[in-house]
Amino acid sequence: MDENKQATLVKKLYTTFYGRWILRLITKPWVSGLAGRFMNSPLSKVLIKRFVRKNHIDLEAYERTDYRSFNNFFTRKIDPALRPVSMQPGALIAPCDGKLSVYSIKKDDTVEIKGHSYTMNELVQNSRIAGSYEGGVMLVFRLTVSDYHRYHYPDSGIKSQNTHIHGAFHTVNPVAASVRRIYCENAREYFTLSSENFGEILMMQVGALLVGRICNKHQKAAVRRGQEAGWFEYGGSTVIVCLGKHTVDILPELTKSSELNRETNVKMGQAIGFATGRNKHDRK
Repeated sequence: MDENKQATLVKKLYTTFYGRWILRLITKPWVSGLAGRFMNSPLSKVLIKRFVRKNHIDLEAYERTDYRSFNNFFTRKIDPALRPVSMQPGALIAPCDGKLSVYSIKKDDTVEIKGHSYTMNELVQNSRIAGSYEGGVMLVFRLTVSDYHRYHYPDSGIKSQNTHIHGAFHTVNPVAASVRRIYCENAREYFTLSSENFGEILMMQVGALLVGRICNKHQKAAVRRGQEAGWFEYGGSTVIVCLGKHTVDILPELTKSSELNRETNVKMGQAIGFATGRNKHDRK
């Protein structure tokens, strides 16, 4: 389903009486869990060919394998030779493929997303962590079903334990985000990264409609820029990255697009900003 058709369907679900009745059922965790079990079964393999054709997915960009299930296909690994990770000094890389929006975190720890005001504490439910990002920046990467659904570390450093927050499974489509406060309603998981170049980075994975699982690979560990951090099973999803005040300069073309309320397509591994204080000569 293309973006326009999907937006029309989502609008009906979120703005009509019958749509909201259906939503009360399909956003429940057990529904996503049930869908996930089917997508992990061998029976789901029959869905793969049509999905590839319908979403124009170039399988040549991925590692060759025989897929055991739809989720095994959905969480396919990118061919590393075709997806280099920027190793420019002080670079912040996109942790995943997706549509990027850039938001400022205000002095009162609030951020405005699609007409809704969120506080950092609502997102992470931890006042100490929430206060670390006052005056900083929030990067929201929206993944659609046709995207590469693994995510990677945006910088090297020491990763914390994972924290899971239970919730519903609303779609992350922008239409839904304009109606519901999905980023504090949905199930999500996050960790912090004591990074080499940006201080403490918060990285959150947000579940979405029919997402079976958020799968983080590591608990507390030393990690490197571009190393695989985890993956989402079936569904559109979101990765949120937060950085503190005066730690990063996001590329101006990305912030400008967000100011115009436009998402920007980015690819995992590309440089999307640089540590504050890095001059242009260092970035070459």
